[in-house]
Amino acid sequence: MEKPVIITLSNNSTISFLKAYAKSMRLYYSFVTGIAGWIGVSYYQFVATAEGARGTSGLFKTIEVPTSPEKKFVILIILFLAWGINQIINDYLGRNEDKINAPDRPMITGELNPIKAILLSFFLMIVIAVITILYLEPIALIPLFIGALLNVAYEYAKGYGILGNIIFGVMISMCGLFGFYASGPMEVYFTKSRISALVLIAVLNALMTYYTYFKDYIGDKAAGKKTVIVKYGIERNKIVAIIISFLPSILFLTSYYGFQSFEIELNNTFIILGVLTIFIQVWTGYLFYKNPVGEMTYYSLVTNFRACTCGQAAIIALFSPELGMILFLCSYVFVGFLFNMHTNIKA
Repeated sequence: MEKPVIITLSNNSTISFLKAYAKSMRLYYSFVTGIAGWIGVSYYQFVATAEGARGTSGLFKTIEVPTSPEKKFVILIILFLAWGINQIINDYLGRNEDKINAPDRPMITGELNPIKAILLSFFLMIVIAVITILYLEPIALIPLFIGALLNVAYEYAKGYGILGNIIFGVMISMCGLFGFYASGPMEVYFTKSRISALVLIAVLNALMTYYTYFKDYIGDKAAGKKTVIVKYGIERNKIVAIIISFLPSILFLTSYYGFQSFEIELNNTFIILGVLTIFIQVWTGYLFYKNPVGEMTYYSLVTNFRACTCGQAAIIALFSPELGMILFLCSYVFVGFLFNMHTNIKA
């Protein structure tokens, strides 16, 4: 009679652990890594097709071949899980400030065992590495490994002003590089266009994480984390919040027209999505200007995440207009949907 009871309790414990783990992954963030990585996947397909092979846009087709649907699916799963797996590590390293900023997070309340969660994340990362080597492209291990290291470095770097934002941006740009490298064989790994796209991804995500620091101001300050917001104060930063919202647009226009860094012609879909993205980005800046502290600061994050993910989808529209439009709409809708499932501002 005792054995069935023990098994039931064990199963319940496992289910509770997995639920807490999934909750800590904060899946509405997954579109950040997912869409960033899909930029690389989509760009590879463009290079590998006849359209990209014409050589009119400096794409340098070599031995690229279109990626199979099965491999695309595997890459997509990896990209969308990447945020959550690394978020567990981030939560583990940031427990001191989370005790103030987010006391209801599972790792703080005891709902999620920190050691077991870390071990599961490491196990999943090993599985992803093995899949990358045996099924995808071994070269993709490089951005995968760099991204994992930067995730650890970020937790410490965020306490040194803008350095944290830079490292976070570069970390997410590794998702784009992973998506590109994992998609198939190639001989030319970097071109001016590819580096420019990675820089734009990094800037979009550095800006996104800058706005998230507003909600963490009190906890970061108490924990001695001198983020940009803590270092220069709320009043200065709420003005900067509006000014800096134009940065991705200025960077793209300067790179495209001033330095010809993106060697591809603009299309109508990209222009439309680009204009919509600018609006969402500026609206994000305004929201944090208006509500730099308080409960509304948290709820403004959904617009912030949309600005980032929709901006990344707009980049895809440069070389895949229809896909870019679809991902733009999906990002806008599902980021809001998933965010609304996590309405506890202390979690």
